[in-house]
Amino acid sequence: MSKLKWLGASAILAVGIIGGSLIGNALSVGTSSVTPGTVTDPVVTKSYVDEQIAKISGDGSTGGATATLEVVTVPADRILMVNAGSEIVIRTGKAVAYSSDSNGISDVTAGVDIKSGVAVPTNHEIWFPRDGRGIQAATGTTGSLTVLVKGSYYLQ
Repeated sequence: MSKLKWLGASAILAVGIIGGSLIGNALSVGTSSVTPGTVTDPVVTKSYVDEQIAKISGDGSTGGATATLEVVTVPADRILMVNAGSEIVIRTGKAVAYSSDSNGISDVTAGVDIKSGVAVPTNHEIWFPRDGRGIQAATGTTGSLTVLVKGSYYLQ
């Protein structure tokens, strides 16, 4: 009888070892055998990730120029010509839109198009969709305009 118990215990043990081995192999099939820090799974630094994000978003010193806000004083007898894609905010003074054609400039704050010769409100974000457009002091204004400019411009 002791041989029978010993054979039964051995069989149970063998089934347990074989079953555990099979289950363990099945579970490890789905895992990757890639070693961290290798070419297939590189370890990167935070500064590298920040640099790559800056390249994608257009910020930072690599990947293009950054646009900054510049305070510009526009004399009453001059026109501030703003290049396509640039933006302004008039801070002080009374200004009117200037356009070399029949189209105008975009008042993003109010959601309207401002035609040439029409007043441009202060503290509104104004976007210039094309070159050949700008702002100037309203007729009869003797003082200068103070304008925040984001992008490229020139005085004419």
